[in-house]
Amino acid sequence: MNFCSQCGNSVTLHVPPGDDRPRFICDVCATIHYQNPKMVVGAIPVMDGKILLCKRAIEPRRDTWTIPAGWLENGETVAAGAGREAEEEARAKIDDLQPYVLVDLPFIHQVYFIFRARLLNRDFHAGIESLEVKLFAPEEIPWDDLAFTAVYEALRFFGNDLKKGNFSFRILELSDPSAPQSPVNWTRSEGTGSRLIW
Repeated sequence: MNFCSQCGNSVTLHVPPGDDRPRFICDVCATIHYQNPKMVVGAIPVMDGKILLCKRAIEPRRDTWTIPAGWLENGETVAAGAGREAEEEARAKIDDLQPYVLVDLPFIHQVYFIFRARLLNRDFHAGIESLEVKLFAPEEIPWDDLAFTAVYEALRFFGNDLKKGNFSFRILELSDPSAPQSPVNWTRSEGTGSRLIW
């Protein structure tokens, strides 16, 4: 950030009084500019035991598969955002949204909130951000062509939970895959509140 959105003057990065982390602060009007994580919302739409996936038509990760998901808009609930993304990316109508996986990605300042949902219409088709949309049985998912680790993990949990017939809410923390200590380190939390490290 270079300029203040309030007055247009330059900003400087430093810790303001009473805070404990650097913020961009206007050199003239003293407005503090907070930069907060972005929220990604999405759903795993299911019909007859099959999952609706979208092949991405845009970067990042064009030509790879994902669930319908995207940025939460201002003034929108997480459930409404997930429904909108399903409509935009797959012309899919969903309901019965159940919170399923929350993924923290602190190294890229993002949080994913993923629902399980019932797919209502069979006339889904690719929206402007998708090349193709298709229903997959869990064993048919193109695992090597999934766009994002968060989606991979959510779908893996879904397949396992489907076999057990019991779905649990989970919280994952994915760490930076470029970190020297490990290619991917993450923490899991399930509905019981237990925390396991893999």
